[in-house]
Amino acid sequence: MARIAVIGAGMGAMATAARLAVAGHQVTVYERGATYGGAVGRYEREGFAFDTGPGLLHLPAVYRDLFVKTGKRPLEACVDMAQADPAVRHVLPGHGIDVTLPGASHGGVAAALDAAFGQGAGERWNGVLGRARDAWDATRRPLLEEPLRDGARRTLGGDPYPALRRSGLLRRRTPTLAEVAGRELGGPLAEVLTGVVRGYGVDPATAPGSAAVLPYMEQTFGSWYVSGGMRALATAVYERCLERKVAFVFGAEVREVLVRGGRAAGLLLADGTEAAADRVVCGIDPRQLPAGSVPWPADAVPARGDGVPGRITLLLALRGARPAGTVHRTLVHSAGAQVTVMRPDDPATRPDAEHEAVTVSAVHGPGTSEPGELLNLAEKAVQGLRERLLWQEVRTPADVEAATGAVGGAVPPPALAGAGGRLLYPANSTAVPGLYLAGGWAHPGGGLAHAGMTGALVAGLIVEGAGFRGSQ
Repeated sequence: MARIAVIGAGMGAMATAARLAVAGHQVTVYERGATYGGAVGRYEREGFAFDTGPGLLHLPAVYRDLFVKTGKRPLEACVDMAQADPAVRHVLPGHGIDVTLPGASHGGVAAALDAAFGQGAGERWNGVLGRARDAWDATRRPLLEEPLRDGARRTLGGDPYPALRRSGLLRRRTPTLAEVAGRELGGPLAEVLTGVVRGYGVDPATAPGSAAVLPYMEQTFGSWYVSGGMRALATAVYERCLERKVAFVFGAEVREVLVRGGRAAGLLLADGTEAAADRVVCGIDPRQLPAGSVPWPADAVPARGDGVPGRITLLLALRGARPAGTVHRTLVHSAGAQVTVMRPDDPATRPDAEHEAVTVSAVHGPGTSEPGELLNLAEKAVQGLRERLLWQEVRTPADVEAATGAVGGAVPPPALAGAGGRLLYPANSTAVPGLYLAGGWAHPGGGLAHAGMTGALVAGLIVEGAGFRGSQ
């Protein structure tokens, strides 16, 4: 049995802690804040409740596997979770298009797109997602299910998306996701694809075609909501950790990873005390620690998180009932700017049936840097929004940084193949023996599902060693 210190109580860190504890290790989590969950937070006021981080879960199998491997009760016994159907509504005000796509139905999606964008739109969409499936099949294991191997930046550096080639400049380089959308979908339909990808914090103008796997994952595996909000999922993971005897120390800011005898030996806390450990798992953005505390490969991009955007979020308390037939998630696209509007049909989020809690969020940037800009776009999705508005709370990237410690409020996107390997994250093992990386800033990147995957990867490396899933 080893003593293992985990830095941070985010989702990836807790997933790692639970798996290590069930393997018989003594695990202690050190969290600078007063609670667990990292970015998966909750805000409550006057009977309204809002998710302050992700509002839906993609690839729920990640957390189903976590609960199967760490206890007797499966995920569905711990939370009430349902697939959102319809899956998403797209509003393109500049084109006068408003289309709702069903969940778990490729044929239904194609028919809806044909009706909104013209005959043949559904076939073109399914063609792109079919090629995205090929990219998914080619990279799923090395990108998501295996530790990042030596040389992976070369092997995963080529874009696996089999884009249609044409003559001219694009024959001499792989196309970006925006170019793929423009050439293979065309017109406003291209904005649907690029908009979904933009919602992950990925810039379609610079991302490789492989970014099409993100809308492919959504359409194939669905979008899932947890009753009571996604904070309920964080609570379930935290409680599973407690069941496995994981210890949590809140208000414990880590100043440094201690290295003695050439290997990780514990943590130095901000109050000057030391926490000895046989192994250390860093589950936070390493930029929160002094430079050099956690080795970061020179070729890892985002380079220490530089340039990764944060999000701006509006929490809106509305008078009046949620209209029947309202879609849970709406994307409003407008001239390169986009907002996501979440309207869950969940009594736990509102004081009574005559009120509604709505969350509006966007990647912080041009056209979405001010609350008024987000409200203007959200009005395209929520009829009478300003007239119904009782009050609003604004969460800027600076607020996220204050609450979670994430530098600049940055929200890491998932890792992607292509782009010469520049969109991969550091491996879960590091150059310091006994020091490992988990969470959204480690392979395979950010998002609820991807961060949760780091738990299986780090636990496997610690429990099984270098041979875990063929790692080098």
